[in-house]
Amino acid sequence: MLRTVQSQSSQAIRRHLSHRIRNMSTESCKPSPFEGDSGKLATQVHHGMTNFLAVVTPIYFMVPESYSDGMVGKSLGAILAVNISAHSWIGLNYVVTDYVPKISKKLMGPARIVSAGIGLVTLLGLGKIALMTEGGLKGTLKGLWTPKKVEEEAKESS
Repeated sequence: MLRTVQSQSSQAIRRHLSHRIRNMSTESCKPSPFEGDSGKLATQVHHGMTNFLAVVTPIYFMVPESYSDGMVGKSLGAILAVNISAHSWIGLNYVVTDYVPKISKKLMGPARIVSAGIGLVTLLGLGKIALMTEGGLKGTLKGLWTPKKVEEEAKESS
């Protein structure tokens, strides 16, 4: 009887201490700069970017080209490029947090680095399109649905 009480109490103490040690180790760690989804601020920023993109993107594409050409169009395109890439980076971090630990916790760091790389490539690509192409983001997307002229097709075939 005495042994059972001692073993139960020692097990309870071990559980309590291991829980405290586990919590201390996670509390003392600072989040990595690659953790775009950590904390209340990241969630607020992500939701703010979502609202910004939901409002500004349709306006940007509906404004006539005479208003959106020049520096206004390029700067708004650059702002959209930054918001889209940051929004996707934070969103990918949420996906990493939810699904990667189910496979292996050791893959969290590399998965976060890959999501940061994807966000950086997105920023560079959209930024280049927004600042260096004729028509910017709007012109590029418009070009996807505009059929080629007959003269351009003849030049490409020869």
